[in-house]
Amino acid sequence: MADFHFIRLLTKPSAEICYRFYDAASQSPPVLLVFLNGLGLPQAAWAPTITKLQSMRGEKNMPFVLTYDRFGQGQTLDRDPQDAMAPDQSHGHDSISAVRDLRQLLVQIVGDKMEILDTNSVTIVFVANSLGCALARLYAQEYPRTVAGLLLLDSVLANSDFVSMYPDPDDEAFRYNDIPEGITPDSLRAARARIRAMFHPDVANKEGLSRRNLAKLLPASDSPSLEAPDTRGPFVTVIGHDFEAFAEESEKMGHPKLLTRTYVNPYWNAYNEGLTKITDPERSKGPLQSPHSGHFVQKDNPVFVAKELDELLSRIM
Repeated sequence: MADFHFIRLLTKPSAEICYRFYDAASQSPPVLLVFLNGLGLPQAAWAPTITKLQSMRGEKNMPFVLTYDRFGQGQTLDRDPQDAMAPDQSHGHDSISAVRDLRQLLVQIVGDKMEILDTNSVTIVFVANSLGCALARLYAQEYPRTVAGLLLLDSVLANSDFVSMYPDPDDEAFRYNDIPEGITPDSLRAARARIRAMFHPDVANKEGLSRRNLAKLLPASDSPSLEAPDTRGPFVTVIGHDFEAFAEESEKMGHPKLLTRTYVNPYWNAYNEGLTKITDPERSKGPLQSPHSGHFVQKDNPVFVAKELDELLSRIM
């Protein structure tokens, strides 16, 4: 297992970022596998997936690997220096800022660890969970022809306020006859209030990474199409949560299973279906459900993630 190290971005030298880098055998072209966290779990949560992938592929067939914790996350204790200048530090920077930090991190890691001056000559493969999936897509858009593959694990609903997953019983267009048995207007109101308090884009997080403009940055799950180094679409595998496991997980957070089964799971699956269209059809796979997995797929089923990642890498390397 690689050791944790710290690095100062040249663009933000007053703060340190914690990362892990796994060296690899000589490759042509070199492939760098980059794991992108969501808001909930730090880079350490990827370790079981990486260990399983290493056992499956062997040392000679492994790419270079990078994990890291963004500012204010996991073992990166420093906050984003940009936040200090923001009127509201709990929303101090956005996803584009995080993507540019990622780019600078890759430039320095590729140069220092891989001894390659041209970052664009390195084939990038992203493995991402939740908000990390949005960052992977934004990076591929901002830096076209640099990303060859994406493994997206239960992506954040980037274009949603989350509240809208549930119908509004106070809307004039609401029809009471459309409510399934066991669901009431009051239960819908309660669900909308709970989800707003927990997941609405206005809700702050300890990173200060604001989601307020995420719907503008990624207004659709099925576009724009991405472009890989070979000018075709990248290889994309979309994996969602297990519907029943997620319903049970959500119930522990106060969301009744019936509401999750009726509204949330279909809404999320439709979003994931859109993600499969951001590349060429022959390079797209999914959406799959990770067995026995809630939202944090890499924690609940690292073996399944490693198997799908192994298949994805075999199509690229």
